[in-house]
Amino acid sequence: MKATATAHPNIALVKYWGKRDIALNLPAAGSLSVTLAGLSTTTEVCFEPHLAEDVVSLDGHQLSDERARRRVVEFLDLVRRAADVETYARVVTYNDFPTAAGLASSASGFAALAVAASSAAGLDWSPQRLSALARRGSGSAARSLFGGFVEMRPGTKPDGSDAHAKPVAPPDHWDLRCLIALTTRGEKKVGSTEGMGRTQQTSPLFQPWIETVDDDLRQTRLAIDKRDFSALGRIAERSCLRMHATAIGADPGVLYWNATTVSLIHRIRRARGDGLPCFFTIDAGPHVKVFCPAEVTDDVVDLLSDIDGVRDILTARPGPAPTLGAA
Repeated sequence: MKATATAHPNIALVKYWGKRDIALNLPAAGSLSVTLAGLSTTTEVCFEPHLAEDVVSLDGHQLSDERARRRVVEFLDLVRRAADVETYARVVTYNDFPTAAGLASSASGFAALAVAASSAAGLDWSPQRLSALARRGSGSAARSLFGGFVEMRPGTKPDGSDAHAKPVAPPDHWDLRCLIALTTRGEKKVGSTEGMGRTQQTSPLFQPWIETVDDDLRQTRLAIDKRDFSALGRIAERSCLRMHATAIGADPGVLYWNATTVSLIHRIRRARGDGLPCFFTIDAGPHVKVFCPAEVTDDVVDLLSDIDGVRDILTARPGPAPTLGAA
């Protein structure tokens, strides 16, 4: 009863922010993302009869945050109930990129956990069902069950059985690069779950933004189908800024950006005005993700490297679905 899975984070082009059901982790609206090769989470799950409780480690250290540990344990409980297994598990996870820093480590983490735990428990589930399972751990994890461009369906059923992701286009559909400009180190101060809940409960901008998402999804699917980079960038930046505006409008406001984040936004806009094809998006954190066609990657790296406060630049591209077996 042992399995290892590797999964990749994803970056939302049409943002996910808000839930229609907190207990089942059902999104308030759909979203659309790109799964990224170049960043990965590898998780081993082993159900061991001698264990007196679940043992969870992350990046070589036993998980000390009880809230984070409880999140994993409750996820394992879902798998145990489905598989009629009572044995506790040892979970060993490694990220090859910063954890809890706004780089979607929860997406790749729970996607890898869903695949590894279900396999170790003997469940032979479809990707759609695994996507719905991963959603219970992290809303964005549902999208990391597929490679390339992926859309999340919010679903309408109360039990959430129709709330799962679906592929839009494979990784090789469009040769894009995602350059991730790291603007700080360490974990963000306000976690995504906390920030999302506060925004939904207190921001007057939240519901008007939710009402724009369906049209953004339609336009994004069309832009991807036609490989229309300009259209994709316009929609992605719009969705990003509107999502962060709703968070800033919460009480108290949730502001994930720092000075370097803002500098990057302005510089990317100026570069695009000067003819360099690129656009930005920002998840719940201070780091800026910059998309560009593959052939101008070096030019965009040079652009980002010249900005004060950029600590490092990670390079990714549209990547695959999770895989079973050692990385």
